[in-house]
Amino acid sequence: MAGPSSASRSALVLAGLAAAALASLAVALACGSVDTSLADLAAALAGSGSGLAHDVIVGLRLPRALAAFGCGALLALAGVLLQVLLRNPLADPYVLGVSSGAALGALAAMAAGLAGLALQASAATGALAAMAVVFLLSWRAGDWRMERLLLTGVVLASGLAAVIALLLTAAPAAQAKGMLFWLMGDLGDVTTAPWLWPVLAAVLVPALAGAAALDALALGPAKARALGVGVTAAQLALYVGAAAATTAAVVVAGSIGFIGLVVPHALRLIGLAAHRWLVPGAALAGGSLLVLADAAARTVWAPQQLPVGILTAVIGVPVMLALLARSRG
Repeated sequence: MAGPSSASRSALVLAGLAAAALASLAVALACGSVDTSLADLAAALAGSGSGLAHDVIVGLRLPRALAAFGCGALLALAGVLLQVLLRNPLADPYVLGVSSGAALGALAAMAAGLAGLALQASAATGALAAMAVVFLLSWRAGDWRMERLLLTGVVLASGLAAVIALLLTAAPAAQAKGMLFWLMGDLGDVTTAPWLWPVLAAVLVPALAGAAALDALALGPAKARALGVGVTAAQLALYVGAAAATTAAVVVAGSIGFIGLVVPHALRLIGLAAHRWLVPGAALAGGSLLVLADAAARTVWAPQQLPVGILTAVIGVPVMLALLARSRG
């Protein structure tokens, strides 16, 4: 069990991550193609502002920043849960094929000329269908084998990727650009996604309550059973939680990579190994990372916007390579 000094250090890191989350939101509200001052930001948040700066901050930047934070937190949490479930430190939210199902649903909606809530509903339907297929092919009479789960998800994702490539090939050029933006991750059309927060709470709260069980499962099913954990039920809960978190994030923001892979690794390296610290830390760090990446995506090449997935890849690839090199050493 961690000693008091270790717990104090973890609490300090968590407090730092909370401060970083607030700072990232402030940066996102202050940055953009329209110049705004700190006075404009303070007035807008206090509800006393008016004019163009107020409308930009409250009507455009704030909903987008909050959606980015929610999506990043969900992806990082999904990464934590899947790495415990699969006992694989390289597992990320996309190994189960859920994001590929969402992508196929979203692109099919775009091909049909749908947008907004109809597009999100189509993406959610595709994700849930992929989740059901993976579950049905992996679950056998109460037996859950992780290698079968992983293989089923990878095979399904590969098959769906082929169908997605076919849709992109057949789509008109103007439509294909929007599809590619969605596939690379895009928060440009987000105005509000209030249901992100109930999903985040529904995943975060049980994960925090079951942090001790997550610690035990990370040691392996046999040791978890010896410690009194109901392994089969816990594994099913991890699968459903990770799939729900991934679905909610992908439906809103498209396919954004590396957050669920890099964030848990980075937090473990700075000392948040126990899941009572890792779970909230991942939510804060994942949310902050996507908020900053999205702020950069809409300011680096303003007034044009980049797909946010490009920025997360630019950050995630070197960080992941560095982590792998450190693990090898």
